[in-house]
Amino acid sequence: MARVLIVEARFYDHLNDLLLDGARSAIEAAGHEHDTITVPGALEIPGAISLAAESELYDAYVALGVVIRGETYHFEIVAGESARGLMALSMDNLAIGNGILTTENEAQALTRAKKHEKDKGGEAAKAALAMLDLKARFS
Repeated sequence: MARVLIVEARFYDHLNDLLLDGARSAIEAAGHEHDTITVPGALEIPGAISLAAESELYDAYVALGVVIRGETYHFEIVAGESARGLMALSMDNLAIGNGILTTENEAQALTRAKKHEKDKGGEAAKAALAMLDLKARFS
């Protein structure tokens, strides 16, 4: 049984609740345990995963958050740099599922977050578990 840490940037509560529901359901359906921590924003997710990885308490990580395009360049920075940070961590052999939604509007985010629609939270959890399996295969 694996221990999975869900790291969420909780900015849009109603959307995060949906992402969390999908991620938790997928992890539990696979027979694993999970914990959840919250960070201020998507940019802090890679740092939190890096800190948690040093503890060696977790086998895999799920990054959850929602970034919706606004009127400034901030969207591009948050979307790109959070993804870059997660990719760098995955290249350091961490099993990570990226469930940070980057959308044009709330309607797109809602469709992607709902478990009975796109279920991106569940998909991110499944991706983390798939990477964990792959890591074990090559160990």
